[in-house]
Amino acid sequence: MQASSIIKPLNRLNNNKFFQIIIVTVIIISALMIGVKTYDIDPSYLQFLTWVDIAITYLFLFEIIVRFLAEGPSLSFFKKGWNVFDTLIVGISLIPIDDSEVVLLARLVRIFRVLRLISIIPELRILISALLKALPPMGYVLLLMFIIFYIYAAVGSLLFDKINPTLWGDISVSMLTLFRVVTFEDWTDVMYETMETYPLSWIFYLTFIFLNAFVFLNMMIGIVIERMQSEHEAYNLENDIGEVAELKHVREDTRAILARLESLEKQLTANNKSARQT
Repeated sequence: MQASSIIKPLNRLNNNKFFQIIIVTVIIISALMIGVKTYDIDPSYLQFLTWVDIAITYLFLFEIIVRFLAEGPSLSFFKKGWNVFDTLIVGISLIPIDDSEVVLLARLVRIFRVLRLISIIPELRILISALLKALPPMGYVLLLMFIIFYIYAAVGSLLFDKINPTLWGDISVSMLTLFRVVTFEDWTDVMYETMETYPLSWIFYLTFIFLNAFVFLNMMIGIVIERMQSEHEAYNLENDIGEVAELKHVREDTRAILARLESLEKQLTANNKSARQT
């Protein structure tokens, strides 16, 4: 009873919108303070910023403790990667900066405190999770892009080496030139230079741009969008909101109705058998 009486108000505090807005505001203030400290400011102001930084650190510690206790007596809090990340950031932030051998680490961690916005704002968490889950399939697309780059770079080095050795001298330089082409950085100058010797060389550039800038790029965008949609559905399902959650409830209700109908059918069958026996 005592544990539940403590957990309920902590849950209400943790889920309170005003409390979350305060934490987000403090994270933004912490990020701004890091930028301010890069300027030459009066030592008295610097001391004030140091005290504010200490207050922010302890506020973050309080927020982590609230979130940890709100999860209950179990260690389920650490089953979420974002919670572990926040705990590490806040824990390392407690290291004193002055006269410390890890002063650089402590300052770097204070810079990365702005990343806590990702763990606080659900939409940002969805974006990062979708991006991380999209990396493996995107890796195959990047591998295919590398193969196409390599083939075109080899062809370009063989055909255009004598025209401009600076751009096409070897395969590595040719790949850098093709990267310039695919990013549309004055790529027409490169094309017109080779067209003076090979008038049909525009086919080389246009096919390369079509494959990499349009086909493969759109494939990667499609992968990210697909993962984002999956993450949105998982988030809505976890929080019991949206059409996905409604569809889940409909399926559960349908299964319950079917199970009830089956039990009624079995009961009627049993009653019919008993009636025939009598």
